Amino acid sequence: MNQFMKLAIEEARKGFNSNHGGPFGAVIVKDGEIVASAHNEVLGTNDPTAHAEVLAIRKACALFESYDLSDCEIYSTSEPCPMCFSAIHWSRLKKLHFGTTRDDVAVIGFDDSLIYDILSGKAQVVQMESINVDRERCLGLLEEWEAKPDKVLY
Repeated sequence: MNQFMKLAIEEARKGFNSNHGGPFGAVIVKDGEIVASAHNEVLGTNDPTAHAEVLAIRKACALFESYDLSDCEIYSTSEPCPMCFSAIHWSRLKKLHFGTTRDDVAVIGFDDSLIYDILSGKAQVVQMESINVDRERCLGLLEEWEAKPDKVLY
C-alpha cells in the first residue's frame, strides 16, 4: 500500500469515526515528505466547503505562505468533487493520486453527478435561481483591477 494513501485513509477514518464528516481524507506531499493532512469536516464545522482536499490545501498554503503548491502532490481517498478539483487546479498541485472514483462514492450517497452535468451543459441549475445583475458596475471592478499597477496575477 502506498504510504501516503495509507495516511489519507487513516485521516478519513479518524474523521468519520469522530462524526466530523464523510469518509474522505487527503495528504499533501513535497519531495517525499508529508506537509499537510486533513479529513472531511463538513459536519463538525457546519461548513459545506470543509472537504479533506480543501482543508489540506489550506494547511499547506499556510505552511508555505503561498497559494502555489506546484512542487507538491496530493493523495485523496476519492476522486475529488468539482469544488476540490478546482482547488487542486488553482493551487497548482502537480499530481493528483486518488483511490475511489466518483461512481464509487455515488453508490453510498455522495453523488455529484448533477454538478458534473451542469458544468458540462447537460443539465440546468434547479436548486437555485441564477440572476445576472449590475454587470456594468461589476465590469468596472475588472477595469480597476486591470489598471492597478501593483496587481499580482495568480
